[in-house]
Amino acid sequence: MNQQINLTQNTNYIGLKQRLGPLYPVIMASLAVMVTFTLSRLGLSLWQSQRIEGFSSWSSIFLSGLRIDFASVCYLFILPAFLSALITGNHPLGHIWRWVIRLWIVGGLWLAVYMEAATPVFINEYDLRPNRLFIEYLIYPKEVFSMLWSGYKLELLLGAFVSVATIVFGWKWSRTLTQTLSFPKWYWRPVIALCVLAIGVMGARSTLGHRPLNPAMVAFSSDPLVNDLTLNSSYAVIFAAKQMGSEANAFHYYPKMDESDIVAQIRQSMNVNPDDFVDTSSPTLAYRPASYKGKQKNIVILLMESHGARYVKSLGGIDASPNMDKLIDEGWAFTRMYASGTRSVRGLEAVTTGFSPTPARSVVKLGKSQTQFFTIADLLAQNDYHTQFIYGGESHFDNMKRFFLGNGFEDIQDLPNFTNPKFVGSWGASDQDLFDKADQQFTELNQQDKPFFSLVFTSSNHSPHEYPDNTITQYNQPKNTVENAVHYADFALGEFVDKAKKSDYWDNTVFVVVADHDARTFGSSPVPIGHFHIPAIIFGGGIEAHKDDRLVSQIDIAPTLLSLAGVDSVNPMIGFDLTRDIPQEKQRALMQRDKNFAWMNANNQVVTILPGQGIRSYRYDPSADVLLPEQDDPALVSKAHANAMWGSLAFKKDYYAAQISYMADGYLLAKQP
Repeated sequence: MNQQINLTQNTNYIGLKQRLGPLYPVIMASLAVMVTFTLSRLGLSLWQSQRIEGFSSWSSIFLSGLRIDFASVCYLFILPAFLSALITGNHPLGHIWRWVIRLWIVGGLWLAVYMEAATPVFINEYDLRPNRLFIEYLIYPKEVFSMLWSGYKLELLLGAFVSVATIVFGWKWSRTLTQTLSFPKWYWRPVIALCVLAIGVMGARSTLGHRPLNPAMVAFSSDPLVNDLTLNSSYAVIFAAKQMGSEANAFHYYPKMDESDIVAQIRQSMNVNPDDFVDTSSPTLAYRPASYKGKQKNIVILLMESHGARYVKSLGGIDASPNMDKLIDEGWAFTRMYASGTRSVRGLEAVTTGFSPTPARSVVKLGKSQTQFFTIADLLAQNDYHTQFIYGGESHFDNMKRFFLGNGFEDIQDLPNFTNPKFVGSWGASDQDLFDKADQQFTELNQQDKPFFSLVFTSSNHSPHEYPDNTITQYNQPKNTVENAVHYADFALGEFVDKAKKSDYWDNTVFVVVADHDARTFGSSPVPIGHFHIPAIIFGGGIEAHKDDRLVSQIDIAPTLLSLAGVDSVNPMIGFDLTRDIPQEKQRALMQRDKNFAWMNANNQVVTILPGQGIRSYRYDPSADVLLPEQDDPALVSKAHANAMWGSLAFKKDYYAAQISYMADGYLLAKQP
């Protein structure tokens, strides 16, 4: 009886294989990949089930997921299926193709399995499926592998095991798939190939519309992670790579808005006298008189890696930053400062250029902005400042070195310039080494009787959260937690401030300490506002201690520092000089999370703009850290919409070209009293 059943199953297997002929290996491999995607989606959805609401959401995830998966396997296997229909057979070319198709199947299986295996770790860190960040990290294998080896050994070993197991299984299975195939008559081959091509193209596009399938078409939730569950990680990463090739633009993702309306709204929202706008060829180019009228001061930006407000007790967080709390009492502290984005390059973009966030990568990484793009370093260099970037790691990371050297920074002090650092981790020298280097540099520069601008960027509070032993009383256990890394970064900051207060450069330097972004940005809100809240304190000689409760953005830092340092300028920045009164109706924060944009006003009214989902209004409840739906206010929506579009418009139209801010030397002279 069992022999009869086995014989029947074997006969059915052979019959199926003969009927499918040369397409059999591709079809079976496609099914295996789709099963992999579906099982992974099920596991991830069960893991994140508390964020999935109701049966309709579950059905949307899996039905739309099947659509994404089918499109994915069509993209992956359309070429081998087409060629298999044409050239397979018992002849030399057919034998060569058999090896090629086996390699293709193994590669496809490995990609699907590995990317899904890597997904839980990525979600745990970034609350999204692997995206462009996954690709960008591949550009820096030394730093990233060092980070992974220090903090994710188990995950690395599991990834290696999964990869080897998939390749071994795939190679053996592909041999079974490609044996004893049947082949159609020669005159049927072109017909089959054309049918395969048609099915593959239609499946890959998955729509008869003008644009092929994309993540926005299957998005249905305000929670970005829930929308990402609909995708598979191979598709998500490849789609991100495609976007990086043709850079994202707000005009491709957000509802349309006339350019003239964008410009009008942006100019209206700036806190600039209408008579001070300089040139209509750059709509935001304006004269910015400094509030301080004495000898120009040095400017130092201390940019703290991943140091969100939730780690600062004075801002409602945990007691992990006592030195920052002390500075908040001693300096000009902003209690409602919000980051522009969720990555370091977005923070660097905001504090050095004042450029508003966009759906694209930061201008630090875009090709067109590598030279002749406005930065305060370039402006200050024109004012005879020494301009400098100090970083404990390799400054080529995230393209920082290229961007900075091309746009006004003349001096890069990174790890190769450090002499005998006390501790070097995955991301470079420790924050104590960094601040020691900064103090030494500032002391030398101050003796030259020439003003200097320095951007100092910390790195200790970055996964895997390494720092020197026996330096702090640990906040919690084990040693390498984000809370302990924050506490160490704060400890190093406190040491530096104590040295700076005793230095010769203290009295003639304006310092600001500000986070680049929060440690993690996660949550079911389209833009989790609470995770954009960051500390920012201005201090130094002549800075009066007070707490500033106005709503402010990272893009306001650069104009404020120029004003405090006594630098009159003509520049295109839309941020506010916070030394001046800012009407409450103009106060706002701009936030970008991947492609999702949020604009918030001083009354905590929030407008979000999401690709494929349009514009929605909320009210932010900071005590509960939630967005509550609210009826649209057309005036607020228009203002938010313009701010979402402005960065892409300004980049496209070269409104931030560096040379435009120097056309106005005569204008500046004419403005002098």
